[in-house]
Amino acid sequence: MTTRAALARTAVLTALIALTATLLAACGSPAPAPTSAPVPTPTATPTPSATATATAGAPSPALLVTDFGADTVTFVDPARPGRAADLGSVRVGTAPYGLAVAPDGTAWVATAEGVAAVDTRTRTRVALVPHTTRTGPVTTGEYRGGGMGIALSPDGARAYVGVNVPGGNGTLEVVDTASRTVVQVVPVGRRPFDVDVSADGRQVYVTDHDSFDVTTVDTATWATRRTEVAPYGTEGGLGSWLKPHYAAVRPSDGALLLPFEGERLAVVDPSTGRVTVEPMTANTHQHGVTAAPDGTLYIVGTGPIDPAADAGPSLTVRAPDGSERLVPLDGPHETVTLSPDARTAYVSGGFTREGGWDGLTVVDTATGRTTRLPVGHLPLAVAVLPDRP
Repeated sequence: MTTRAALARTAVLTALIALTATLLAACGSPAPAPTSAPVPTPTATPTPSATATATAGAPSPALLVTDFGADTVTFVDPARPGRAADLGSVRVGTAPYGLAVAPDGTAWVATAEGVAAVDTRTRTRVALVPHTTRTGPVTTGEYRGGGMGIALSPDGARAYVGVNVPGGNGTLEVVDTASRTVVQVVPVGRRPFDVDVSADGRQVYVTDHDSFDVTTVDTATWATRRTEVAPYGTEGGLGSWLKPHYAAVRPSDGALLLPFEGERLAVVDPSTGRVTVEPMTANTHQHGVTAAPDGTLYIVGTGPIDPAADAGPSLTVRAPDGSERLVPLDGPHETVTLSPDARTAYVSGGFTREGGWDGLTVVDTATGRTTRLPVGHLPLAVAVLPDRP
């Protein structure tokens, strides 16, 4: 599309001007955020808001979010109003990113330092598995090294974490959840934003943001296959905005679905690597995506690349037949997860770039009604906790 191609070229020129001479010599990778003092931990005793409003879709399950702007995960009760929804935090490690929760209630959290294991029933960190991949100094910010996307095998025996290596290709580290050790390291592409697992557990899909591809990993042999996913092309390389971010596995056939710009949905056939493209309607820069059991997609639009030409933040609800409806959101968001009955979507207010905020937007998926809950510190990933026995 001519408009997006022009925007891509503009974004490239802007990004290249901002890069330092040293980084240009090293293939023009984006400048990592400098090491900074730890962000103060959010208070463990939330203060109720005097202007609290009722949440959409109550009663609701308990949630856990990663605080990308701190070193904690925060427990959330979305059925409580306002700041009362914030149930306090647990330290896990610097700049936590992705999150996966096992049926036994153990949360596995990808941080800059390693993979943290949190007992969500006692609300304690029970382990920190250090990365074996060399990622440089532990830092914070958008380009920090360390764990990004994370997913569990269907039996919960393994945690798969994408590890970012600033200035180079990343890895997929495989954590044995019983021994809490890294048992395998697999090379993947640059900045592994997201990790997904096939329903049968035989394949892991790593969405490599800065190399415009998905790495498919065979969990029996650890063999890999790279599939380029670039419906706008790869012009601009690291400076381009038009790169893959997150993916979802379609329940009906196992296809991998990656949204781009509210305009194009890339559909990857994992068995062949073939990529087809379907039209979308939101016309906004898109990040997080999740699929309901019936195949309905929920896709986070973070806002426009060009405010003069693109639409604002939104949540796209895309039916299996391709029809879409849009729920406007107030400000940038990053990821989305669903309640078990898919009647409520929880959209994180944190953001990997500037503009994030400390909270969640709760969306009634039937009516589109939204409620903002102030929780955590730049919450990035959201997970529903299993019911207590």
